[in-house]
Amino acid sequence: MIAKPLSDPPACATDILALQDTLEIIGGKWTLLIVHYLLSRRQEINTFTKIEQDIPGLSAKVLSKELKILELNKLIIREAFRTKPVTVKYAISEYGKSLESIISMLVNWGQEHRNVIFGKK
Repeated sequence: MIAKPLSDPPACATDILALQDTLEIIGGKWTLLIVHYLLSRRQEINTFTKIEQDIPGLSAKVLSKELKILELNKLIIREAFRTKPVTVKYAISEYGKSLESIISMLVNWGQEHRNVIFGKK
């Protein structure tokens, strides 16, 4: 076990644990993209196939896994309809909406970063 330096503020360990928890839930390659997709399409019917087709590079296997994790963490709502074949609709949950401002800040930072890197500033 590594000893914590004496210079660390008392809340540092708590902050690190909270950040680790956050990254565990939303730190995946596709997680925030899926949440952003559902946030920006709240008025639409979002089926598995539609999400898979609209997010380039996202495979069905990975999407299935990510949707299960997002549902488990109460960030999205999965609703199945008794049709043949069964239709499943996905929507952002009230709790999932709490990520909206964070995603917006990340989008803004990403745009600024692209400007810095590609010499537009």
